Amino acid sequence: MTVATDPGTQRLNPGVAPGVDAELTAEQRLALGKSLRKQVRRQSHAAWQPVADRPSVVEFMRRDDEGRLDSLLPIRYQRMSESAFAYFRGSASVMAFDVAGSPSTGVYVQLAGDAHLLNYGIFGSPTGRLLFDVNDFDETLPGPWEYDVKRLAASATIASRANSLDESTARAVTLSCVRSYRLHTARLAGEPMIAVWDGHADAEELVKSLPAADRAAASKTLRKAEKRSDLQAAEKLSVIVDGKAQIVDRPPLVDHGPFPDFDEDVVVAMLQEYGRSLSSDRRQLLERYRYADFALKVVGVGSVGTHDYAVLLEGSGGSGEDPLLLQLKEAKASCLEPYFGSSGTQNHAERVVYGQRICQSASDVLLGWSHDAATGRSYYWRQLWDHKGSFEPSAMSFQELQSYVAFCGRSLAYAHARAGAAGRISGYLGRSDVFDRAIADFAALYADQMERDHAALVAALDDGRLPSA
Repeated sequence: MTVATDPGTQRLNPGVAPGVDAELTAEQRLALGKSLRKQVRRQSHAAWQPVADRPSVVEFMRRDDEGRLDSLLPIRYQRMSESAFAYFRGSASVMAFDVAGSPSTGVYVQLAGDAHLLNYGIFGSPTGRLLFDVNDFDETLPGPWEYDVKRLAASATIASRANSLDESTARAVTLSCVRSYRLHTARLAGEPMIAVWDGHADAEELVKSLPAADRAAASKTLRKAEKRSDLQAAEKLSVIVDGKAQIVDRPPLVDHGPFPDFDEDVVVAMLQEYGRSLSSDRRQLLERYRYADFALKVVGVGSVGTHDYAVLLEGSGGSGEDPLLLQLKEAKASCLEPYFGSSGTQNHAERVVYGQRICQSASDVLLGWSHDAATGRSYYWRQLWDHKGSFEPSAMSFQELQSYVAFCGRSLAYAHARAGAAGRISGYLGRSDVFDRAIADFAALYADQMERDHAALVAALDDGRLPSA
């Protein structure tokens, strides 16, 4: 039996597309992966240096600003200027430029696309369990698995330095991350695909993996996430006025506008299209709600300035007693597309939804997409909070950070294994730490570059080349 893969992936990407190993035994997949070492030495991943014609930070940022709301750019840069790690979070397109041409085995997976430490977190599964996994897929795209590993490893090094850890300790943290990815990929390579697909990491498992001294604080984060339901979001972010629920303005972070090309009619029309992107059972759930209100809502670091909104729906006859808050988030082109090709989906929001459903252990039951034909923008929809929670690496001890990044490496191994590529990747990685050490070398070099870039960003804000708050 041959398992069909996404046609866009096969047509547009030159690598080994997900699913093509269906006819091979586990041993054959490992052997094929091992044979790739002759073409791409594992040690070759250690090297990195900026190209001679690398654009300046200001040039990178201005390219990223295209299509964003100008009024929000000072907020974006204020957040990015806080640290080298904050700059790294907001500059996914910079790393795509820097690293896309790096050594690659040509084995493609569905990339998370922006797998840094703060894009992992807690969320609720459809059954109500708290899971831990990658939770941001704006840049998702079929591409070489090495890219996600390098993005994650670089974030581990940068976060370690932000915690004032010395170089040898920062390296130990990064090695823990890559080692975990390698070991879990090896384990998953030998498991049945249905077991890999159904595999997940409970958030409680993460807490148990941490040093005993750090578990109480992590458990507190979990309990907080348990309470972060959409009902709580509605209670915090909306009020009842004359019997109608409305989102509360908190400009510039929450704002009703007006917006020149976006109004209630656009939202209601896209709400209908969004419903059609859901499975029939979830569409029936959505149809029990009616539109009530929407407002711009600023989120994240890299997303600041994009067209992102909170949409308030009401059930129970519109009494305001049964609210549902959804996030309507603009999906721009993946920063990886210039290097790895198009996803083959109809629009960028469908690309995000498709990638999230592949990579994530259990996606939001209301995850879907719609397209605004008038502006050409596409948006994906999801629950605003859905028991979401996150951990702050900058507040972690060395031992806690080391355990945390290992858990992130494990989650990334699951994401790549769902594409059917665990055998080839594991065969290439092998049992030694050759690849681990090479990636740790790369991560240190790239962290140096991010520190230089961050300093350049701060200078550009100080002298007015970029807008500051």
